[in-house]
Amino acid sequence: MATIRSIPTLVRQKFSTAQSSGDLTFYATQVSILSCGGLPFQLRFSPALANKPKAAKSKTTKSKDPFEDPPKELFISDLGPNHYLVLNKFPVIPDHFILATKQFKEQTDLLEEEDIGAAYECLKAYQENEERLFGFFNSGEHSGASQPHRHIQFLPIGSMRGGIEQSETWNLLADTLLECPDLPFRVFASRVPSESTPKILYNLYKALHEKAVQALVNRSPKDSAPSAESRRKEESPISYNLGLTDQVMVLCPRVSEGLKITSSNGKLIGPIALNGTILGGTLLVKSEEEWQSLKSDETKLADVLAAIGIPSASSERL
Repeated sequence: MATIRSIPTLVRQKFSTAQSSGDLTFYATQVSILSCGGLPFQLRFSPALANKPKAAKSKTTKSKDPFEDPPKELFISDLGPNHYLVLNKFPVIPDHFILATKQFKEQTDLLEEEDIGAAYECLKAYQENEERLFGFFNSGEHSGASQPHRHIQFLPIGSMRGGIEQSETWNLLADTLLECPDLPFRVFASRVPSESTPKILYNLYKALHEKAVQALVNRSPKDSAPSAESRRKEESPISYNLGLTDQVMVLCPRVSEGLKITSSNGKLIGPIALNGTILGGTLLVKSEEEWQSLKSDETKLADVLAAIGIPSASSERL
C-alpha cells in the first residue's frame, strides 16, 4: 500500500513503465485556448484518437467492468481498505489516474464520506510534493459518465498545461469559481478549509449537492428525474459533475451531455459532449471538423456551455 506522500512518484513511474511497454496508449493532442466570458478554456483534439477503430458493440455480451479486476500493468496501489489507484488506459493527459472502489458501487449513487476522504488524500499527496492535482467525478446520464463502477479521476495540473503555447494564458477554471465568474452555466462552489477532516469535506459535498438539486427542482421538476419512487435511496436525483482541488470544491448540475453545432459549411456536427474536465477549463473534441468549427467561432463554445446545465449569469458559493 502506498504512503500518501509517495503517490505522485508512484503515478509517474507506473505511467512511464506502462507507456513504454504498450500497456497504455497515450494520445497526444493539439491545444487551442478559447475564451468564454473572459475565462480561458483549453480545446484539445487528438487526430490519432479520432481515427481509433471502434469496437463493435454486441447486444448480448455484457460490458466488462474495467475496475472489477484492474490489470497489474496499470494498477498503482491500494489506498486504504476500500479503494485503489489505477492508470487510465487511454489518456490524453500524462499521469491521468483513477481512484476506484474495490467493491462495486454505483456511479450514480451519492459519494460516501470514505470516497471524499480518499480523494482528498490524493490531493494532499500532490500538495505535499509542491504540486497540484485536479479531481473530477461524473454522475448521471447527462454528466459524461462512461462506467457504472464508482470512480473519481485525477489530472496533475502541471500535466494539464502541456502543449499550451507560452504566449497563451490558461488557469484552472475551478480555482476561479469562488468569485462567481460570468459562466454560461450555474455552479455551486465552496472553499476547502486548510484543516479539513473527511467528515467536514463530506458535509461540504452534501451541502453543494443539495443546493444543486434544489436549483434544478426550482427550474424544472423534470430535470431532477428519476422520481423518488423509481430510484434507490442512495441514488442522486440529478446528473452532475464534481470538481476537486486542494483549495475548492465545485459542483455543476447537468441537464444535457452536450450540444450539436454547425460546421463552417452549415452542416450539423457533434454533439460536443462534456464531462467533469469542463470544471477544470478543458474539453476534448473527437473530429477535425469539430476542432476547426469551435476554433473559428468562440460563440459556439458559449452555446455548448449554456446547454449543459442551468443557464446562469452568476454562480453561487457556500
